[in-house]
Amino acid sequence: MVNCCGLVSEKNEPVPLKSISVELQVRDHVASVRSCLQYVNEEERPLEAVFVFPLPADAAVCHFSARIGEQEIVAEVQDRQSARDQYDDAVSSGQQAFLLEESEESSDVFKLSVGCLSPGQNASITIVYIMELSVQADDALRFCLPAVLNPRYTPAVSEAGVPEVSSASIIPYTLSLSVEVRSSDRISKLESSCPLDPLEFLDAQHTHAKVNLTAGHRFDKDVELFLYYENSHHPSAVVEAGASAAPSGSLMGDPALMISLYPEFPADVMSSLASRGEFIFVVDRSGSMDCKMHHGNDAQMRIESARDTLLLLLKSLPMGCYFNIYGFGSHFESFFPQSVVYSEDTMEEALKRVKSMSADMGGTEILQPLKHIYSQPCYPDHPRQLFMFTDGEVWNTKEVLDLVKSHVYSHRCFSFGIGEGASTALITGMAREGSGHAQFITGTDRMQPKVMQSLRFALQPAVDNISVDWTVPEGVTVDMLSPSINTLFQGQRALIYAQIKGQSSGKKEGAVTLKYKLKDQPVTNQLQFTLKPMEDTGLTIHRLGARSVIRSLELEERAGGADAENIRKRIVELSVQAGVSSAHTAFIGINKDHNQTVKGPLLQRRVPVAPEAEPLKDPVLQLVSLQKATGCWELNAPLAAVFGKTEDEVTNQKTAQVDGSVWATVLALIWLYAFKSDQQEEWQFVAMKAASWVRSQKPDGLSQCVCDGNALLGCQVTGDMLGI
Repeated sequence: MVNCCGLVSEKNEPVPLKSISVELQVRDHVASVRSCLQYVNEEERPLEAVFVFPLPADAAVCHFSARIGEQEIVAEVQDRQSARDQYDDAVSSGQQAFLLEESEESSDVFKLSVGCLSPGQNASITIVYIMELSVQADDALRFCLPAVLNPRYTPAVSEAGVPEVSSASIIPYTLSLSVEVRSSDRISKLESSCPLDPLEFLDAQHTHAKVNLTAGHRFDKDVELFLYYENSHHPSAVVEAGASAAPSGSLMGDPALMISLYPEFPADVMSSLASRGEFIFVVDRSGSMDCKMHHGNDAQMRIESARDTLLLLLKSLPMGCYFNIYGFGSHFESFFPQSVVYSEDTMEEALKRVKSMSADMGGTEILQPLKHIYSQPCYPDHPRQLFMFTDGEVWNTKEVLDLVKSHVYSHRCFSFGIGEGASTALITGMAREGSGHAQFITGTDRMQPKVMQSLRFALQPAVDNISVDWTVPEGVTVDMLSPSINTLFQGQRALIYAQIKGQSSGKKEGAVTLKYKLKDQPVTNQLQFTLKPMEDTGLTIHRLGARSVIRSLELEERAGGADAENIRKRIVELSVQAGVSSAHTAFIGINKDHNQTVKGPLLQRRVPVAPEAEPLKDPVLQLVSLQKATGCWELNAPLAAVFGKTEDEVTNQKTAQVDGSVWATVLALIWLYAFKSDQQEEWQFVAMKAASWVRSQKPDGLSQCVCDGNALLGCQVTGDMLGI
């Protein structure tokens, strides 16, 4: 049975969604999103309707209003239980009411209850939220407008339930999207997974631009936008004036500051990536992993993409490290009882098991395998690095995040959301609490380059003794709104929010200094900024700062303790003051002139996806699968086939002075650099191991070997380029 989602009536039928209009305003690294959803009641009598929808996990809802006919109701933030009571009282007494609240189990799911709609009546719902834009591997800033929120798996023993939404494409409607970008840096380009009109620059400096989604887009997949700035790693500071109506000294009344930093590590440190570590790969094998990566005909199944990625990871690990692989669903299993030393034998054993991995383990329960991993002792001098792959369909997100946070000092967690609808709360939360990095693989994205970027981060030395110091004029103080920075990666952005208190009669300049230790070397990054606020930005930075404080307080509350009630009061007070959503507040609006109501339940819907034929195997993965753990290749027919040659053709051209393995390894390196340079992020560690192995053999005639290899494969690659 296919159930309904979105806005539904008492007959369990969808209230037709007629249109979605979205306005996106980007300022440097943050965005404000205004969504307007138009509905109409085509029933013959009044109804109450409920709408469940996804938002990015770190978004802060800051406005909610509804227009029914000619009447507009702007909701206000109140204590959650008080808002629910008012909503129930209003509906039962015949008044029209609206309630917007976030799910108790996952912060990226919101439920909107719409009081009563008369027959034939239109409803226009407007929601505004603000968010940080995440940084991608190629330095793009990513914005995603979700079209889908996958069903969240709840085990039979749990009575909790996260509301479910599936693809909205079953209901016909239109989508319009306009984008406006303002930046302190030059805008280079703006790309999308969906067709866009040409980008229009509104100033000569190319710091102000706008673009629209091409008309006629069917909202059957996430709309992803990728924004590129010319100097993306340039640190920046934005000071925002406080609200004139808010009291001075309050968070909303004082100026707020957002600092964007991109730490640059010394080159000599980065040139020697770590060769030690314990690498634990945890792979979702629930039934939902048997879905396609995207809607295209050539799409892989999610579990198949995960298998290919594990192959690449296993071949890229350094000799002498430790590793293990877990699969989980309703239960879990590990390849080895505990992590084992990486060698040719253990790698081959793991690869055999990877090839037979299927999406056959039922539901999605992440908590138990994590508890088992954390119960295992760590290996001295081998930092634990946890890689979590899931399509994010879990019910107890907050419990999982609390567990990861409690073990932050013994490991780093790198998380990967697979496919459209992966829970941003789970994926970004695990990386945030585990001092790691989060990646999302959606649409036609390849999983491998994103995972290899995270492996590069995992191999970077850990940064410690991180401190942030402020230099401001006399009479001015700076209060951090962001939690303490506990992780830094080369070239990765760190956003800091702060409240500026007091006033200075003289200097209007300040500075922030970021200090840390990297391999016992002290490093300092400093940024100067002006204390003069910029023009009004709708309090976006204030609200994101407030959201940051609220999230920290919510974590503190869940940790338990005697002060829980005071923390809850502080959350409600800050949420109401800033006008942003939280776990303990809701937006409530009541139209006291309306007097019709009908009760209607929220139902759920699942959309099955039929599998299609398996696509051809990537030749890079074919080559990688043949590499030995030490980094070399053997001269054989499967390797020759990757080059489009027979084994005899390859053997007959071999340089006389080198043996078969050196010849095969040099050929593999030449082929990668000559024909697959666009995928270098995926095979870079494989090539580093191969080059290191060749150098360790100290073969005679290496220059001739490279020349002969170029002649055989029809290319021109130098030995220096190969690193040998």
